[in-house]
Amino acid sequence: MARFPRSPAPRLLYTLFSSSKTTPSSSPSPTTALLRGNFHLRQFSAGGNLARAKEEKEPWWKESMERLRNIGISAHIDSGKTTLTERILFYTGRIHEIHEVRGRDGVGAKMDSMDLEREKGITIQSAATYCTWNGYQINIIDTPGHVDFTIEVERALRVLDGAILVLCSVGGVQSQSITVDRQMKRYEVPRLAFINKLDRMGADPWKVLGQARSKLRHHCAAVQVPIGLEDDFEGLVDLVQSKAYYFHGSSGENVVAAEIPADMEALAAEKRRELIETVSEVDDKLADAFLSDEPISSGDLEEAIRRATVARKFIPVFMGSAFKNKGVQPLLNGVLSYLPCPTEVSNYALDQTKSEEKVMLAGNPDGPLVALAFKLEEGRFGQLTYLRIYEGVIRKGDFIININTGKKIKVPRLVRMHSDEMEDIQEAHAGQIVAVFGVDCASGDTFTDGSVKYTMTSMNVPEPVMSLAVQPVSKDSGGQFSKALNRFQKEDPTFRVGLDAESGQTIISGMGELHLDIYVERIRREYKVEATVGKPRVNFRETVTQRAEFDYLHKKQSGGQGQYGRVCGYIEPLPAGSPTKFEFENLLVGQAIPSNFIPAIEKGFREAANSGSLIGHPVENLRVVLTDGASHAVDSSELAFKLAAIYAFRQCYAAARPVILEPVMLVELKVPTEFQGSVAGDINKRKGVIVGNDQEGDDSVITAHVPLNNMFGYSTSLRSMTQGKGEFTMEYKEHLSVSQDVQMQLVNTYKASKGVE
Repeated sequence: MARFPRSPAPRLLYTLFSSSKTTPSSSPSPTTALLRGNFHLRQFSAGGNLARAKEEKEPWWKESMERLRNIGISAHIDSGKTTLTERILFYTGRIHEIHEVRGRDGVGAKMDSMDLEREKGITIQSAATYCTWNGYQINIIDTPGHVDFTIEVERALRVLDGAILVLCSVGGVQSQSITVDRQMKRYEVPRLAFINKLDRMGADPWKVLGQARSKLRHHCAAVQVPIGLEDDFEGLVDLVQSKAYYFHGSSGENVVAAEIPADMEALAAEKRRELIETVSEVDDKLADAFLSDEPISSGDLEEAIRRATVARKFIPVFMGSAFKNKGVQPLLNGVLSYLPCPTEVSNYALDQTKSEEKVMLAGNPDGPLVALAFKLEEGRFGQLTYLRIYEGVIRKGDFIININTGKKIKVPRLVRMHSDEMEDIQEAHAGQIVAVFGVDCASGDTFTDGSVKYTMTSMNVPEPVMSLAVQPVSKDSGGQFSKALNRFQKEDPTFRVGLDAESGQTIISGMGELHLDIYVERIRREYKVEATVGKPRVNFRETVTQRAEFDYLHKKQSGGQGQYGRVCGYIEPLPAGSPTKFEFENLLVGQAIPSNFIPAIEKGFREAANSGSLIGHPVENLRVVLTDGASHAVDSSELAFKLAAIYAFRQCYAAARPVILEPVMLVELKVPTEFQGSVAGDINKRKGVIVGNDQEGDDSVITAHVPLNNMFGYSTSLRSMTQGKGEFTMEYKEHLSVSQDVQMQLVNTYKASKGVE
């Protein structure tokens, strides 16, 4: 069990209520403990010792919160996240038998509760659960590894205090490992690394550790050394405690501690010294002891690793094989020992009453309620909203206020989630992750008790890169079809639905082929609606490359009030790296155009920019500047100026030398070396640029930037080129301008389709 330095005061309080018949394994929940603690405080004050009670109270919260961890498990696809979570739930007593992700029994892992997840053997939605280990409560979120479901990782990391980055001992640091690590850095999440699959052929944890340092720029070191590898993998040497651990029993549930094997003592001593050196580079207290050659006890080393990990200056690396049930319990101890509790993490809110001034949240249950809705799901009983409570207490039946909409809502039902099962609870406090039913809100809304107007900063939502036309086969199922699309849009901010004005088709947009396929499949299964799918379309964009002037007069007279509006100015490209994609600037001097018409002009330009004249796609990185104009006392209206803006934009657009931008993907391929030439040739044929080529054993790892438009059906052609041995992952990188010949081709295709209509 992890050890924390404790002052005598909280220890006294802890014994006060632990003396009731509670065994360490069934230690009271933080909420129960809290209530008992308050009861003792009242007893103290009744005795007239109020000052002492106040002194006792502050450490009491600390004690209660120290026994809570919120962690996420993230990694590249197929690194073993769900398998690891399954073992954690088994060892902590939350489930009573282990099922595999693609097991023969057909049950599937507990955290993959969707039928689709069990069939495909991948995680699609992040799932939340909680468990108790050595008297500590751990909330866990298992996240998907596939890049198409990257939003699930984003929203999990947004609300977590710590994370486990799982790396495969054979595959090493792969493309999605880099993406996930970047997301962890963005949300400043302290983390542990777990090198999994040490039982597999070709396992090399030291190679993976080296890649974590070079590719991920991790300041990390191993806290364990494996005893044997591949088929000979038997156990682990703990470098902090200087002990060897073996895992016995049918499911590795009996952990046996022993002395370090004689043939491994030299290696263990060398790796322990390396660990101490690496930590002392970022921890002054350990550095002093290390430089003065004092013997460093396991307690001192553990505390130093904790300080450095919480400060995000160091990443301890654990090892094991989740599938073979080895190394999971020491990893759980590592979560308690090294990852922060909710009060050790700095969380900030934005005060809406003081023009979004940053406010640090204390994170204790004493303060006003502040909770963030980070994930929505359509459950059997209506909308299920996942909440992370940052401060205060939420109780069933309480009234809470949605700061984003201003609505006052009653909490009808409060639950704790265990994958797709729920457990009703009466109250929850700061640091916990719970779910509420029957609360209508959007992903990213903040709830308070009304005493403060705080909002939490929102998540980073990537832009969709691919679209499909979808329509139901039978007209009768239109209601269910739109119900499904509305629900998916609410659940997933990266899934967008639009209507093609010209063809009248419903267009769904998302992060990739798999992302959209999964949603079409879910419409069929969950809503019993058969849908036909059109050819995938790439989300092109248009932009301008030079400044162009406009001067347009919109004049219409047809009896009665006419329309009159004149706008003058120019359009130009925004500078590189601009945070916005469209800017409107009013540089009018005097009252040539009354100020009440300016919003209508801006609206007109924005509307016109939604569809460029090259191929009808939105125009980005555009700045519109209004310098002059004219109005009429009677005939000018908002509509007249809005139309003048639309026509002015179309008039000058061609003169601004517009270009088409296409999404370019970062593609990482892993192929046997003998197929390297043909795969590289095929990438060049697809107008890709190869930016990296590494050798990993018998495999070549090729990194390339390839236009998404040329990547359709790539998995099939890669299989045929490499006899089914090649694999690839791709993620969105950026929008770049297309070559002149591709632009001509796209424009001609667009004109031809317009001509047919």
